[in-house]
Amino acid sequence: MTMDGLFMNREQRLRHEALSLWQALSSEPPPRGLDGHRLLDAAMELKPPVEYDRLHSPHLRPSQITRPK
Repeated sequence: MTMDGLFMNREQRLRHEALSLWQALSSEPPPRGLDGHRLLDAAMELKPPVEYDRLHSPHLRPSQITRPK
């Protein structure tokens, strides 16, 4: 569900998360025309996974976090 109360399908949620990740890792605009999967792949190539830690929620337990292999 989005902030405005509208539901998003899986692809929309993935693209939204990928865009958020891109913006957190880069000051450049994201590449145009990529679907959520490809944009997520491109964002993950911006920095090594060791440098990536976007989850800062006190409500998440370590068992709920999946990191790239």
